[in-house]
Amino acid sequence: MDKQTLVKPFTASGREQLKQGSAATHVEEVQRDHERGKHRVLKEKDAWKKLGYSFSTWRKWQILFIMFLIQISINLNASLYANGVGMISDKFGISKQAARVPQLTFLVAYAFGCELWAPWSEELGRWPTQQLSLLLVNIWQIPCALAPNYATLVVCRFLGGLSTAGGSVTLGVVADMWLPDDQEYAVAFLVMSSVGGSVVGAVVGAFLEAWAPLVWLFWTQMIVGFFVQALHFFFVPETRSTILLDREAKKRRADGEENIFGPNECKEDKMTVKDVLVIWARPFHMLFTEPIVAWLSLLSGFSDSLIFTFLQGFTPVYQKWGFSTYQLGLAFIPLLVGYFLSYLSFLPSIHYFRQKRRRYGSKAVSPEKRLWWLLFVIFLEPIGLFIFAWTGIGPSYGIPWIAPMIGSALVGIANYAIYQSSIDYTVAAYGAYAASATGGNDFCRDFLSGIAALYSEPMYTNIGNKFPQAWAGTILAVFSLFVTTPIFYFYKNGEKIRMNSKFASRIAKEREEEDEDDSEHQSDERQGRDSDATMIEAGDGHRHIHMEGADGAAAAAQAHDHHDHPEERSAYL
Repeated sequence: MDKQTLVKPFTASGREQLKQGSAATHVEEVQRDHERGKHRVLKEKDAWKKLGYSFSTWRKWQILFIMFLIQISINLNASLYANGVGMISDKFGISKQAARVPQLTFLVAYAFGCELWAPWSEELGRWPTQQLSLLLVNIWQIPCALAPNYATLVVCRFLGGLSTAGGSVTLGVVADMWLPDDQEYAVAFLVMSSVGGSVVGAVVGAFLEAWAPLVWLFWTQMIVGFFVQALHFFFVPETRSTILLDREAKKRRADGEENIFGPNECKEDKMTVKDVLVIWARPFHMLFTEPIVAWLSLLSGFSDSLIFTFLQGFTPVYQKWGFSTYQLGLAFIPLLVGYFLSYLSFLPSIHYFRQKRRRYGSKAVSPEKRLWWLLFVIFLEPIGLFIFAWTGIGPSYGIPWIAPMIGSALVGIANYAIYQSSIDYTVAAYGAYAASATGGNDFCRDFLSGIAALYSEPMYTNIGNKFPQAWAGTILAVFSLFVTTPIFYFYKNGEKIRMNSKFASRIAKEREEEDEDDSEHQSDERQGRDSDATMIEAGDGHRHIHMEGADGAAAAAQAHDHHDHPEERSAYL
């Protein structure tokens, strides 16, 4: 492709050109391909208004809100079970520790399920993949509710976790509707559902534990699951661009436009088993070979596991103040307050850096700047853990019950900030490979949370003869210092580390080449600003090509590359 026709879709001018395109160029290309007897593959620029990028703002946020509720439902399934541990122990005559195993199996299976579902949302589309996932998860609630024995509960919880698509689809929808430099507000909002859903489950579960039989823990999950599935069925359209282009191509052929096909229709080879295995394996490969991915995943995973540790640790702490079952659930509300305050605190920095990128280009803001606000709030995690630990020793030492809640709110602020920043930074640093990098992050969050379901209760009851909860919290706080401190090293030396990375260095090199192309394009654009069209000599004749259309075509082709190659998926899949 001629360099002077290249334009980046992440700049204001590039986005406008990509939206407008050129009807004259489009008609000319179709006629030329038809005369030569060639099939023409429909590109994004040919049907830009049919894609998720062109949805109105209210429509995008309506879809996003439903995806938010789906994520709440998913995390509700993960955390609500903890309130039934005592009843399950009594029903099947097993220890409470054994009764927690189904919670472990759900979360560990969920960690793998997110990665297993991702390729199918690319190949089949977001809508059918999400619908199938929700349906399976809801179906598995039935045998859990009616389980005649303990083994049935373990197996069906495992299958429920494996059936959960999670962020592989919900965040993929974000990538379908917003270009990479415009996604931050949407992602920040969706992260709220990822961290907040578990806490919602703890609050709701406490009321069910107090006043409903065991079976209603599972019926509640199923009712909420079918509700969000119905919302998704009726109000969320397909957003995957390749699927929408296939539909548009079929519609145009039905209207008499010959030799035009969608990207999936022209694939000679569908996704092979080898392709699927490569996609599945890459998140784990990056998790163990990329220092940035490994640290961010460990940090994010540890922070999320704290919530599932709290699910068990809150009970012995607040029982000292005589909290009833439902009051124990309400004690989780400060965590939600912390999440919301943290979300609000990110909005100014998102706005500032977004405006800077729009004004000076994406290169003006290094990926490490995505960690800037986290520098100021990350130590609230160990501070909050210390406060929760040593104010939780009880009212006999003159400590009010609100004191440990303040500590948990600080943990909530840090937990949201860690997940938001780690996702944001990973996307900026790894570009087309960010899907795999963030996949490792999500895997660690779910896997470590599953493990936490087993060690949290013994940890809060068996460490030391005096103040066991305080010493357990202190251990967590000290460990959090080790996993949070490296942020200052990565913020200062992140660029050097990325240049030694196989994946991140490749992305940086490609961006430099794009910047050079964009600079050349802007120079040529200034020279020809007074001309509406450029005459291009071809053979023995001349033809007119509108520069806006040429630039839009190049931008669309450039933006479409990630959709054509499943191994280089959109950033938030």
